[in-house]
Parts: sequence; C-alpha cells; structure tokens
Amino acid sequence: MFRPLELFVGLRYTHSKRRTHFISFISMTSMLGIALGVTALITVLSVMNGFEQELRDRILGMASHASVTTFGGKLEDWQGLSRTLEGREHVVATAPYVRGEAMLSNGKSVSGALLRGVLPEVEGDVSDVMSHIKRGSMELLRPGEYGIVLGNELAFALGAGLGDRITVVTPQVTIGPTGAMPRLRRFTVVGVFDVGMYEYDRTVALVHIEDAARLLQMDDSVTGVRLKLDDVFNAPAVSRALSADLRGDYRVEDWTKQHANFFRAVKTEKRVMFIILTLIVAVAAFNIVSTLIMVVTDKQSDIAILRTLGMAPGSIMVIFIIQGAVIGVLGTAMGVAGGVGLALNIETIVPAIESLFNVKFLAADVYYISTVPSSLHWNDVWVMASVAMVLSLLATLYPAWRAARTQPAEALRYE
Repeated sequence: MFRPLELFVGLRYTHSKRRTHFISFISMTSMLGIALGVTALITVLSVMNGFEQELRDRILGMASHASVTTFGGKLEDWQGLSRTLEGREHVVATAPYVRGEAMLSNGKSVSGALLRGVLPEVEGDVSDVMSHIKRGSMELLRPGEYGIVLGNELAFALGAGLGDRITVVTPQVTIGPTGAMPRLRRFTVVGVFDVGMYEYDRTVALVHIEDAARLLQMDDSVTGVRLKLDDVFNAPAVSRALSADLRGDYRVEDWTKQHANFFRAVKTEKRVMFIILTLIVAVAAFNIVSTLIMVVTDKQSDIAILRTLGMAPGSIMVIFIIQGAVIGVLGTAMGVAGGVGLALNIETIVPAIESLFNVKFLAADVYYISTVPSSLHWNDVWVMASVAMVLSLLATLYPAWRAARTQPAEALRYE
C-alpha cells in the first residue's frame, strides 16, 4: 500500500526501538498526561452539567417556564389572556396565580413568607409541586376553607404540622374604629412540600387563589399567568415573541431572567473549571516538546542523510509533526474513552466507592443533592478533544522546525 514518505518515516520513528529508553518513557508520560487531562476534563464538566440540570429541574419544580404579568400588579381578564396564550405555538399549559408577601406566625414562632395563590386543579400543569407533596394534599386547598401548604423548611421554622392553625398577616390594612389594622387570617395547614431547594422550601406558602385574592384585596384579578412550554430552553425566544405580540400593559418574563444570577454563576464556574483543566492538558501536551527535541537530537544523522538524499526541510518538519501528532491522537483517544466511560457510569461508580470505603461524599442531612449526577454533552467532548489535539500539534512545531534547520555537513562531521 502506498504511503507518502513523510508519513512512513514519521510512523517508523514513533514505534522504532531507540538507543535509550528514556525518550520512550517521556513519550508515554506525555501520552498518559494528555489522556488523564482529557478524562478529568470530560468527567468534571459532565458532573457540573449534571448538577446544573438537577438544580434547574428543582427550580422549575416551583418556578414556571415563563409568566405574564402587568406593570400595575393586577391582571383582570386573565381567563381571556389564558385562552390567547394557550393558542400560541410552544405553549403547553397556563395557570393563574396570586402572589404577595406575608408574615406567618404559629405561637411564638414568626417567619416571613412568599404567599402564592394557585388553582390546585391546573397548578400541576405548569409546575411539579404536586409530585413533591410529602404530607397532606394540594387537593385540600378549597376556596373559603383557608387551607395552606407550607414548604418543609418553613413548616419546621414555624413548628407547624398538619392540622395546625397558623396566622397569616399581610401588609394590606383595614380601616376600623381603632384606626388602620393589618389584614390577618387564620389558615389550617393541609400539606407540606419539599422540592429540595432551600429558597422555596423555606419561603413559599401555597393557598387557594380565591383565598389569596380575598386576603390581598385583589377582587377578581390575579397577579399573572404562568406558562409551561414544550421546550424549557426555548423560553427566551418564546418570551420575546409574546412581548412583541401581546397588546396592552403586559410584561413577559422567563425562568432564565428570574434566576439569571444563579445560572450566570454556574456558567462562569464551568468556564473557569474548563480553563483550569485545559491547563493540565496543556502541560501534558507540551511535554511533547521535550520528547521531540530529544528525538531530533537522537536522529541528527538520519535527518542529515535524508537531507543529503534530497528531502526538503518542509518534509523533515512534517515527519516530526506526524510523530508528535501520533502521541496527541493516542492520548486524546484514550482520554475521550476514559472520560466518556466515567461520565456515563459516575452514578454507579461513586456509590460503589462510598460502599467500599464506608464514606458519604454528599451527606443527605447536609446537602439537598446527595448523589453525584452526570450529564454527558457530546458537544463538550468534541470541543475538549479538539483542544487537546490543537495543543498537541502546537507542541510539535518548534522541535520540527529545529529538525528542519539541521545542516547535513555539521550533523555528519563526526559520524
């Protein structure tokens, strides 16, 4: 089979026996360094993707994909708006809500809370809170009965359990004979939810939308309408389209805006980790420089003979670039195989290690996410493999250039 001369010689140098095993050891070290770096890069970023996905799912368990409100804070014809929104492309379901701040008290325990009025029969269409009820039931939220469902941490802070009656105090006031008095109402705890996000479990309390509207003096209006979309990642585009099309004093927000700081911090952390781990790959890749320089020194006479036979300096460069590229390709391939294997099986490997050494990396009583999730993104894998290959090729340029500058007469003088 015909092969170009540069490729033949480059591959021959790669696997030929050397007069010293030290060069082979450095080559193997460089290859393993690239493999370990790529493996670590793929595994760590997959775990970070897994945590991001887990947190996003927990956030969207309470938050909607998008919401439509008014700048005045009261949405009157929400039924008509819901019908309009449900007819839009990508909108799967809608649900109205009433939101307000309140102070909850149970005996001597007092805590601030975000009071959210919902329709139990449609709330499950736009959020996953129904599946996170630990005690009681959302179906017990009936208009006029003033039931309330508390987050697990909020119930613990108040010392409240099922059947307990707590007092809800709102900022709105009622003018009576004694002057302005805050509006308050006794509610019965009918459920406790636990979505695994402290922000919600500690601050959110759910009541029937009619009870919330009556307590907050909203009459027949609501705060807004929540939307569920067919693709959570399409929320920004759908929100922009709705903002442009809706007539009136409407404001459209999606989940990426409501939690912008959090997801921006996660993205920044992933970028920093990518840079740090890429430096590990870079260190291993640039070990190729020392390997090839020693090979060039070892092969001075061979280079001189090839030059004497008429091989151009550019061809000499290609020979050593091929040799370094082989190290980079093999190291990258080993790293990709190891990283993908770890990323796909991390949820099995970590429990096995915990069981073997009797340790717990993420204790359930300390962390809300007690397992190590992993989400492998193939785009990340190709990017990491490409970066490793580019760094390996860059590392070959200087040694190959030095080999091309070899003078045959000088190299053969003492042979």
